[in-house]
Amino acid sequence: MGAGSTVFAKNILGDCLSTPALRQNLHIALYDIDSQRLQDSQMMLENLNRNINEGRATITSHLGVRQRRQALRSADFVVNAIQVGGYEPSTVIDFEIPRKYGLRQTIADTLGIGGIFRGLRTIPVMQDFADDIEKECPAAWLLNYTNPMSILTGYMQQHTKVRTVGLCHSVQGCAYHLLRALGMEDQIEGMQWKIAGINHMSWLLEITSSGKDLYPEIRRRAERKNKQARRKNGKKHGDMVRYEMMRHFGYYNTESSEHTAEYHPYFIKSQFPELIEEFNIPLDEYPRRCVKQIEGWKKQREELVGNSQLSHKRSHEYGSLIMEAVVTGQPACIGGNVLNTGLIPNLPAKACVEVPCLVDRNGVKGVYVGELPEQLAALNRTHINVHLLTIEAAKTLRKEAVYHAAMLDPHTRSELTLDQIRNLCDDLFEAHGDMMPKYR
Repeated sequence: MGAGSTVFAKNILGDCLSTPALRQNLHIALYDIDSQRLQDSQMMLENLNRNINEGRATITSHLGVRQRRQALRSADFVVNAIQVGGYEPSTVIDFEIPRKYGLRQTIADTLGIGGIFRGLRTIPVMQDFADDIEKECPAAWLLNYTNPMSILTGYMQQHTKVRTVGLCHSVQGCAYHLLRALGMEDQIEGMQWKIAGINHMSWLLEITSSGKDLYPEIRRRAERKNKQARRKNGKKHGDMVRYEMMRHFGYYNTESSEHTAEYHPYFIKSQFPELIEEFNIPLDEYPRRCVKQIEGWKKQREELVGNSQLSHKRSHEYGSLIMEAVVTGQPACIGGNVLNTGLIPNLPAKACVEVPCLVDRNGVKGVYVGELPEQLAALNRTHINVHLLTIEAAKTLRKEAVYHAAMLDPHTRSELTLDQIRNLCDDLFEAHGDMMPKYR
């Protein structure tokens, strides 16, 4: 679903074509609403299938809503990678209208006013997917890669019968990135780590190497690096916000500093504009990335779609690992987003939490983590409040629930008054128009 995301399709589906337990008798059904991008992805995958799988897989394309149920028929796994509204008009709207109120964002795909409205326009499409999955492949596992992860995955888990797990690649790379950035590469061999929380704000709760706790040295090096970087002519780096959060709250979180900066009320503040430069915060980063990707697609398209020698090595994404474990029964451990069935007792039961999961023939099962340190659980709950209210709004189509979600968002409420937040939401409803259902 959303197969026109050609680079992403190469990673996830290329992994499937590279996995011996999956690639024989494999049928990949590609679905999208953009005919050109759908065709591009099929051509790319046909090349991969021929080059790394001896052409053994069957690849079919299915365009538009009328062909969606055909694509889903008898599927064992459904991978979701859609972006409702695209860069234009939706992402532009998510940034430009809040900017008129003085509300600045960096990515706006997970939380904040941009994340809320991205969720609201995506959930109706996800509900349509769920209706079709329940009819055509009720036993399938939905692997959701689309943001806002917690809102979309949580909606599917609460309000549909579809077996859903949310997947994000920030978990498996977190500890490795941290050690490399701090010059501690020699500790990677023998490293073990434990991560849990919510998507884009999971916490590196433990990190050891050969049994030695690495956190004291990590904290010392991170504080020293940030102290130097924050000086007037200091050398900036890309992880300043996360290091600052670790200094004050004790633990490193999974998602990047450009994301983290807009998740809290501490960094993007109109009354303290100097913080933007001090902490190297890239405002409007996501629109810049979109423009760059659009401009670079012509060259990238030739490298992927027009390359008859295209190859692929299995990536670190969890998708094919889950499929392999379910198909073979050989257990695997992943970091997944699942319903909080007591897995983290000091987070709400209806929350979608990111925890270690065991995968086998029975599917994906979250592992009990226990209580988070209370300050970390408190930070997570500020996001979960917004998740649950956005899900309620999408289910009931009540504007009041949208207002409440925005009023409880940490960054939005730190910058705007209650009346401004209500007016901002109304302006976003009007701008999105028919891209969203009618709210009352």
